[in-house]
Amino acid sequence: MVYKLPRTLAVALAVSLGACTLEPHYHRPESPVPRLGAGAQEQGARAAADTGWREFFPDPQLQELIALALANNRDLRVAVLNVESAQARYRVQRAELFPTIAATGTEQVERFPSGVFSFGGGAAAGSSTTPVTAGGTIFRFFDAGVGFTNYELDVFGRIRSLDHAALQQYFNFAETRRSVQLTLVAEVASAYLAVLADRTLLDITRDTLKSQDESYALTQRMFGAGTTTELALSQAETTVDTARANLAQYNRQIAEDRDALQLLLGAPIPDDVDFSRGLDRGPAVAELEEGIPSDVLVRRPDVLAAEHQLQAASAQIGAARAAFFPSIILTGTYGTASSQLSGLFKSGSQAWTFSPQISVPIFAGGANVANLQATKLARDTAVAQYEKAIQTAFREVADGLAARGTLDDQLAAQQALLAASTRAYRLADMRYRGGVDSYLAALDAQRSLYTAQQQLQGVRLLRLQNLVTLYKALGGGLLERTPTAQTAPQPATSEGSIAHRGRPLRTKPP
Repeated sequence: MVYKLPRTLAVALAVSLGACTLEPHYHRPESPVPRLGAGAQEQGARAAADTGWREFFPDPQLQELIALALANNRDLRVAVLNVESAQARYRVQRAELFPTIAATGTEQVERFPSGVFSFGGGAAAGSSTTPVTAGGTIFRFFDAGVGFTNYELDVFGRIRSLDHAALQQYFNFAETRRSVQLTLVAEVASAYLAVLADRTLLDITRDTLKSQDESYALTQRMFGAGTTTELALSQAETTVDTARANLAQYNRQIAEDRDALQLLLGAPIPDDVDFSRGLDRGPAVAELEEGIPSDVLVRRPDVLAAEHQLQAASAQIGAARAAFFPSIILTGTYGTASSQLSGLFKSGSQAWTFSPQISVPIFAGGANVANLQATKLARDTAVAQYEKAIQTAFREVADGLAARGTLDDQLAAQQALLAASTRAYRLADMRYRGGVDSYLAALDAQRSLYTAQQQLQGVRLLRLQNLVTLYKALGGGLLERTPTAQTAPQPATSEGSIAHRGRPLRTKPP
């Protein structure tokens, strides 16, 4: 009799660990968008997702800022903590697959009035009795052992489905953290480029203001000599005031954009970061290779996160279905018992208990049916969210590709316009200084040149930010360095291996 309990437990555990689940078989929903029209990826071309951000952003200052943001950004820190919390919740849920074993020691003391139990047969077997002078009797009982309480055999997979759901939720948070990192890298790069563009516009405005101050001084001298009109003098003064207003505007804009960049960094901007020379300081963003991999949308972290959420909702259906079936609860202990504390561990004091319990649902007021319906509706909602995530990814990539070619054409046209405006202003200024034309012609040429300079910087910024946005939309920004052929990463899957702080977690559902 002593060895029946361990054998029974072994059988029970084997049944539990080999249990099936009632989850519906998962099928990835069909993509709700057409294939991207940019064509398949060329042979040998590198996907943006496999390009390290240090290679895509060759500017050393930008690399320093991105590394600083990855170490200090609070949104990313919250996302990492969410992953850790989800991992802890998964481990708590997984622990329910196994019995909780505890060692216990008990002393049981009971007092009954005289006459309730006779000393001959009323006392519990193995207990000691002590008469009390006040007309009562005290019973004592000691035991110690190892056992488990309320362990549910997962015959129909309810706990296993909940475990699978918790695992997929963990994957969801892990992919969300990757998506936050991807977005953070792109936002830091865009904010850095915005500050550079502001600095370029500030330098242009300063040069323009200097030129307009010289023109205004010349107009004042000509007005004093009677060779020009008061109208020309007033017009020259308005251009100076406009340039001064623009100078104040760009100074304010630089301060605001620096604050936005500093918020993304989560730390002060390093003193060695130099924004001088603006967009002319050197290449800040690399060009993307032509061709798009066919699996670009399903590899994005936000799409993978939505798919894991869908799988978690599907697993919840299995747990809801299992509630319609009987549940088996086991409680058991094995140890020693004695009526005397001194005899607790003597030979012949072995004792064990085993209490199986089965519960069959008969009437629950419709709660089980409603819960199953709710889980199916949650699954349908997750399907819609997954499809929307793919549609959003498709739009971001398609918009980036559509803007890519047009911005190149717009940039070339804007550069030609700037060259023409520069020649026009030089000629108009020479004619004005020579007394051939009025100041109005030179003023119009100067305004056109200033506007062309501003527009060119705006187009340059849009093109660079388009490259950053397209890099993010294609899943770039997760790798620090581009892997070599020997260390090339495997394509991401919905059950990909995820490591946390060097401790890999098994990602296949049991």
